Amino acid sequence: MSGHSKWSTIKRQKGAKDAKRGAVFTKLGNAITIAAREGGKDPDSNFKLRLAIDRAKGANVPKDNIERAIKRGTGELEGNIIEEITYEGYGPGGIPFLIQALTDNRNRASAAIRHSLTKYGGSLAGPGSVAWMFSSRGVVAVDLESLSDEMELKLIDAGAEDVKHQNGRLVIYTKPDKIKTLKGTLEKNGLNPDYADMEMVAKEEVSADEKAKATLEKIAEELEENEDVKDYFTNVTGL
Repeated sequence: MSGHSKWSTIKRQKGAKDAKRGAVFTKLGNAITIAAREGGKDPDSNFKLRLAIDRAKGANVPKDNIERAIKRGTGELEGNIIEEITYEGYGPGGIPFLIQALTDNRNRASAAIRHSLTKYGGSLAGPGSVAWMFSSRGVVAVDLESLSDEMELKLIDAGAEDVKHQNGRLVIYTKPDKIKTLKGTLEKNGLNPDYADMEMVAKEEVSADEKAKATLEKIAEELEENEDVKDYFTNVTGL
């Protein structure tokens, strides 16, 4: 969640138990299907697909699953129509949640997301209720403790706008259309990003006490186990 960059969620997905692995594979496969449907099956010319494939590989999704997801997107394989829907709501204490879903059943998705929020004292809200609290950013994470002055200048030239230290990694923020350039610059200099994607990043972060964090983590766990939920964002630090 952001708060912090969700590359940490990908780390949890890598170690997911078998009971959760199916949900992880489904949501990552749906993201690949959407990307292929929008921009074609060639990841060299479809960067959104490239990012979706990289994310799937990072979670150990089998190659066959990835190939089937691409073919569903291009129409080479039959499959249900996947919709992209953004839900807005609140957790306990009025903490904003922005939840992105990829689903073939809008009613199922909204009912499950509503349940996950209301179960812990939150609620779904109308369009525009919390979206204004977030902005679209490109996020790239790399396994480094620090950058050399030379590397930092190269990244600034490539579009880096901010760099933060988070959980032992450097997380670099940029405009969404600069992700490819920034990722390429890192790779050309021998640095392989752990994560690269577009996120809805909170404009202002807030802190929460340990009791509230524990409840928010329960909501996060349910959202991660929900096959229809692609991503979710909030503005609490330290989660």
